[in-house]
Amino acid sequence: MANPAQFIQQVRQEVSKVVWPTRREVFVTTVMVFIMAALMALFFSLVDWGIRSGLQGILNTFGS
Repeated sequence: MANPAQFIQQVRQEVSKVVWPTRREVFVTTVMVFIMAALMALFFSLVDWGIRSGLQGILNTFGS
């Protein structure tokens, strides 16, 4: 088993191989996530409204 000093050295070597995103890439990706979240919220709101309207129509027609 490796000692702690070797472990730390290996961790540093592996971290140095990581390609970190640029500030612009992080910003663009974050904006895309917010846009997609807003679009999904709008979509599911419309689906919910449609199902609710349909069920209310059915219940009003056949309900007592």
